[in-house]
Amino acid sequence: MGFCVLIPARLASTRLPDKPLADIGGAPMVVRVAQRAARSRAARVVVAADDLRIVRACETHGVQAVLTHKDHPSGSDRLAQACELLGLDGDDAVVNVQGDEPLIEPALIDAVAALLVSRPEAAMSTAAHAIADKAEFRNPNVVKAVLDANGMALYFSRAPIPWWRDGSPGQASITAALPPLRHVGLYAYRARFLRLFPRLAPAPVEQVEALEQLRALWHGHRIAVHVTDTAPGIGVDTPQDLERVRALWRERSA
Repeated sequence: MGFCVLIPARLASTRLPDKPLADIGGAPMVVRVAQRAARSRAARVVVAADDLRIVRACETHGVQAVLTHKDHPSGSDRLAQACELLGLDGDDAVVNVQGDEPLIEPALIDAVAALLVSRPEAAMSTAAHAIADKAEFRNPNVVKAVLDANGMALYFSRAPIPWWRDGSPGQASITAALPPLRHVGLYAYRARFLRLFPRLAPAPVEQVEALEQLRALWHGHRIAVHVTDTAPGIGVDTPQDLERVRALWRERSA
């Protein structure tokens, strides 16, 4: 199973300036992400950067990188340009690994890629895991997914779904009959669809929820979902997240 991992990396970040270049154990974070991705079965791992400093940092550490436009409105647009630069098209499988996930599990990358290859009716695949914590279920920053009988996404939302009608009145309750699923922001695409995606009109539901994957569902494209038993490693959005990851990295390296 051959697939390409693309890692979008944007230098600007409101909460953590120069985030892709933040040091983790002696290497930039985006390099650590690429090194983790290289442990998967990917035939190729490439960083899609918006700044030459990222490209040079990657090259210093032996990681392939391509320079994309600075003004892309989303990571998907950046990856679509990277597909063109790398000559990826048709049914080539492309996995989007976020550049702030230095603890990503290579096995999860493999699983999402394999699911896409096995489901020809899907334009995309992604991952999710069960939520047991009520606070997470209620948290709008935790995106929830609801699937159909065949493991295809019905909807993604920041709201607590599915809502248990017979749970505690007025409360977002969790039922063992249908545990809610937390969406994991890891995607695999067919390159043809990835190059099409930025040209699709933004969907009203996408704009309301601020969830880009809803554009695919709105336009009738299907998303297969791999349900994993374990939550992925923490991502880096804030300086506090970065310190937690650095501490975990030191523990693993000791």
